[in-house]
Amino acid sequence: MNPVRADLAPPAAQPLLQVRDLVKHFPVRNGLFGRIGGQVHAVDGVSFDLAPGETLALVGESGCGKSTVGRLLLRLIEPTAGTVLFEGENIFARSETSMRSLRRRLQIIFQDPYGSLNPRMTVGQMLEEPLALHALVAPARRSARVSELLELVGLAAEHARRYPHEFSGGQRQRIAIARALAVEPALIVADEPVSALDVSIQAQVINLLQELQRRFGLALVFVSHDLAVVKHIAGRVGVMYLGQIVELAETERLFAEPRHPYTRALLSAIPVPDPTRGRDRPVLQGDVPSPLAPPPGCRFHTRCPYAQERCRVEAPVTEIDETGHQVACHFWCTLPAAEALPGTATKRHPALAKLQAAFLDKETAAQ
Repeated sequence: MNPVRADLAPPAAQPLLQVRDLVKHFPVRNGLFGRIGGQVHAVDGVSFDLAPGETLALVGESGCGKSTVGRLLLRLIEPTAGTVLFEGENIFARSETSMRSLRRRLQIIFQDPYGSLNPRMTVGQMLEEPLALHALVAPARRSARVSELLELVGLAAEHARRYPHEFSGGQRQRIAIARALAVEPALIVADEPVSALDVSIQAQVINLLQELQRRFGLALVFVSHDLAVVKHIAGRVGVMYLGQIVELAETERLFAEPRHPYTRALLSAIPVPDPTRGRDRPVLQGDVPSPLAPPPGCRFHTRCPYAQERCRVEAPVTEIDETGHQVACHFWCTLPAAEALPGTATKRHPALAKLQAAFLDKETAAQ
């Protein structure tokens, strides 16, 4: 767990969501009698705030705990320790009965749209179900409300009579978004919502989410491993490694000035659309340690090219500057400057400039 230097934390407006020291350990049972033989440290000491209408992205390698954090925020699983305050109230202190009324304010969009839709129900029945469960719309108005929801996500009213298998992957994800919007939530956790879709469909779904967020003031926790998508949609990005947030900052600042060595390695893996441009990519050595036995000290020290003896024995304190940029690294101030990353201003290649000039000359001559 990385302690936070509270004296460096910037003042902030009242957040919609406050996560403090969130921990989730899954027991590993062995033998005939199912005795607990260990703990999987899926999430270890995650803390952050989320403002109304904000998008926070959680990124990292598979198994880093980002999806588990998303489920903990909605109390789909119970935590080992920590608190999640939604509008100032600890959701883990609520009874199961009182949680039902709160769930209409907290929704999720799953990665697999087909797996999250009931194949035995029509789209209309699936969208009417939450309206009836929370008594949001009178029975006589539900059919009209379903049509409104479908049109909101770019589908036609007649699609309400179809079953999930009759739609494409992108259309199914739109239906999942419509179902989440049906109960008028304040927070949506989007767990890899576009990773199973084609690139062109990804763009459509991302643009739809952004438009709906602007229209309804939704707060989004966007879980993804696709940094290009994250850069497009998120206002802030949290980078996770072995159950901990190692860096958190505004998206533009994180991409322009990554401070943690792991963040730099992730960003260096983004393809550059210029075959003539070489890059000095930091290649991480070794494998991710097992969450059954996380290494002592800084959890990244086993793969970090800048690790020193202090990193092996002492967990880094999470430092926060005046801009809200957080980083958990002992030596981030002394690391060499990061290379310019994709999307930052770079000089055009001479051959490309010459080719563009030739096309412009042809267009001028044609006129």
